[in-house]
Amino acid sequence: MSALQDFVRKSDYAVCVDSDGCAMDTMNIKHFRCFGPCMVREWQLEQWEKAILDRWNEINLFSATRGINRFKGLALMLREVNDQYTKIGGIEVLEDWAEHAKELSNDAVAAKSGEDPVFAKALAWSRAVNEAIEALPEDEVGPYEGVDKALQKAHESADVVVVSSANPEAVKAEWTRFGLIDEVDLLCTQDMGSKAFCIGELLKKGYAPDHILMCGDAPGDEAAAGTNGVLYYPILVNREKESWAQFIEEALPRFLEGSYAGDYQKQVRKEFRANLGMD
Repeated sequence: MSALQDFVRKSDYAVCVDSDGCAMDTMNIKHFRCFGPCMVREWQLEQWEKAILDRWNEINLFSATRGINRFKGLALMLREVNDQYTKIGGIEVLEDWAEHAKELSNDAVAAKSGEDPVFAKALAWSRAVNEAIEALPEDEVGPYEGVDKALQKAHESADVVVVSSANPEAVKAEWTRFGLIDEVDLLCTQDMGSKAFCIGELLKKGYAPDHILMCGDAPGDEAAAGTNGVLYYPILVNREKESWAQFIEEALPRFLEGSYAGDYQKQVRKEFRANLGMD
């Protein structure tokens, strides 16, 4: 039984929070120093390194695909590499798996590693990324200002659940290091399934859909909430401090009193999409 299956709700409300780029100021540094560079090394793409890394960052940080699962991002980038720079063996197989697999994690890709060499390379890349992340200087990563107060306030009236597509070891280590884990009732990470799946499983615990609020910074977070009919609160890129202050002052009270859905949610979603250039 996973922690998600074993979880028993303690409150009528649940606040779900994404980790990288939402609660933790770790997303840019991980992509700049870990994800993209490790891909370049694994597939020996140094000849086109700058252009490829710029495009990796655009896909994963500054567009409608911000926050995409690492293996989906890898498949998207390697497709572009295949079409524009050099042929990537097994790209079609990797794309099909990334699109249809129920679980996108190291364990899931390891189970496929004997089927095609591309899976072994994807696993080696992902493990290298995790090692690079673990080696990042601790003083260069941390939570956004106001996150600790927001989680404390939310935890007074709601269960707090981390819903992240990052690997479980990194999420647990970061949230523990900065003392945020004490305000968390459940960690849902990539090994448990997609964000949409995890929120769907939470609904089975007895929460009403309008009693779950997903806080995220990426379109995938908004989609995961929408798929399950729960509420969504965006943390805006480059406006994270302001977003968390607004969560405490406006969004959380509205959520708990039942006035979040409707005009208020439409307003914050409109701001979110404009912030990422989606409208």
